[in-house]
Amino acid sequence: MTQMAGLSPQHFLWEVVDRVAIIRLNRPDRKNPLTFESYAELRDTFRALPYATDVDVVVFASNGGNFCSGGDVHEIIGPLIGLPMKDLLAFTRMTGDLVKAMIACTKPIIAAVDGVAVGAGAIIAMAADLRLATPAAKCAFLFTRVGLAGCDMGACAMLPRIIGQGRAAELLYTGRVMRAEEGQAWGFWNALHPAEALEAEAMALARRLAAGPTFAHGVTKTQLAQEWDMGLDQAIEAEAQAQAICMQTRDFERAYRAFVAKEQPVFEGD
Repeated sequence: MTQMAGLSPQHFLWEVVDRVAIIRLNRPDRKNPLTFESYAELRDTFRALPYATDVDVVVFASNGGNFCSGGDVHEIIGPLIGLPMKDLLAFTRMTGDLVKAMIACTKPIIAAVDGVAVGAGAIIAMAADLRLATPAAKCAFLFTRVGLAGCDMGACAMLPRIIGQGRAAELLYTGRVMRAEEGQAWGFWNALHPAEALEAEAMALARRLAAGPTFAHGVTKTQLAQEWDMGLDQAIEAEAQAQAICMQTRDFERAYRAFVAKEQPVFEGD
């Protein structure tokens, strides 16, 4: 187990406030594109988060009016041209590993999206557990617009589960922008907020989760991921075992005693 409040990443901004880690890509002049290095550092950070004792929730925030413009054209897409297959596969596996790390990190992740969230930026938003956006948010899975398939970083598996097969197919084939009101109606965005309120709303939600039974939240996140490929009988049994584990926590007892005393429970995550 480790503490991560003092983390000093080289390729994105990081702070921990009230047990909420806040991540921002830090190239606002170019709408926060990703590089080889930022992909790898984000992946490693999310891999470390399950062991963090001082972080309960993650907010992946926007910066300078934009979330993420995807892979940097000059620093990623250009260098990929002409690479041998083994190097290309190493890169695409690394980008996919970021999504795997986000799903496996046991901490709820909230994406707070303003402005552009396209390409890998759209994928990062998709891989979050909860997604808030502004009316100006522009989300696009634009891989086909650069001659690639829409099946990038798990998009063909995850996006249909969020918005439905037909809507996902349209976005992945055309690469068009999903307007904010569409995304909310389709269930991609959990809520829309004005730009000036977006981060405050994300932090309020994050603090609410951090004040809850955080061990149980981790179990919920794990089950949401593991039950993707389970049958119903398996899922019910897995949840029975998971819930029995949660019933052994002190938070379960705290909730009961608070109910009896007609008080609000104060959870401590154990």
